[in-house]
Amino acid sequence: MKSNHLHSTTDQTRTSPKVPSQMWQQYGSCPNGTIPIRRTSISHPTNVHPSKVIVTPHHSFSVVLTEGFSYSGAKANIRVWKPYVESDNDYSSSKVMLRNGPLQTFDTAEAGWAVNPKVYNDNNAHLFTYWTTDGMKNTGCFDLTCPGFVQTSREVVLGGDISDLYGSDITIQISKDPYTSNWFLRYNDKEVGYWPGEIFPILRHQANLVQWGGEVSSPNVGTHPHTATAMGSGKYADFIFGSSGTIKGMLIEENSNPLKPPENLYPSSDEWDCYDAYLLKEYVKEPSFFYGGPGSRDNPRCQ
Repeated sequence: MKSNHLHSTTDQTRTSPKVPSQMWQQYGSCPNGTIPIRRTSISHPTNVHPSKVIVTPHHSFSVVLTEGFSYSGAKANIRVWKPYVESDNDYSSSKVMLRNGPLQTFDTAEAGWAVNPKVYNDNNAHLFTYWTTDGMKNTGCFDLTCPGFVQTSREVVLGGDISDLYGSDITIQISKDPYTSNWFLRYNDKEVGYWPGEIFPILRHQANLVQWGGEVSSPNVGTHPHTATAMGSGKYADFIFGSSGTIKGMLIEENSNPLKPPENLYPSSDEWDCYDAYLLKEYVKEPSFFYGGPGSRDNPRCQ
């Protein structure tokens, strides 16, 4: 299944970078009707219940968000980095997220890049998708590790290593098809697949919040000692040189209308001393969001 809506609402005045060839494609390609899936080692199985791999109540966000309308899509260019991750129980991600529902039991569909040793068995950045329908408690997972996201592309590997893109941007677009209520994902210029609308009790109708930015998940977020897991590039918001986490080209859809800039954007951080956030919107052509930080690593502000 493909979405004509996703293509028709793409802002033609803005170009997305092409998807570079991926390492696995050196050895062949997937025939029509099949998709590439990451192979994992025997010592690193993927048939672990999502709550044992992903779900933790300890999250720290530095984001820019917009809310108050009926959102049917969002898009952004996200700079790829390789932040330090302290342990296998931690991960660091940068993403586009659409959400609806109560704070403790919300629905969400999101995509971007993540350094997640427990899921990917290394400390490189990987392309990821994620969804949940109960605030990350018992439902949902990354990529294709549980039923949910339906992949249609034979060219893009979900969970694929994108370390060759460090310092460059990837484009993520999520958009709801008004005819099927499925939420489609595009990575750069490729349609990857979709989250079926029926898996979302609330989000199948609309999102009421769009969020762009970084997340650190760790049992040691908000505690002392604090985790040393970094966000973004591991540097605080750098709007001069762009050496921190950086997101540009932020666009939204309202009620399946064409993409447009958000009317209001609000920067926010859960832990300013550990990970900060800065929205540059004055005297620039379009807003740019800078975020991140080192956590507690060599950082007396965050201990």
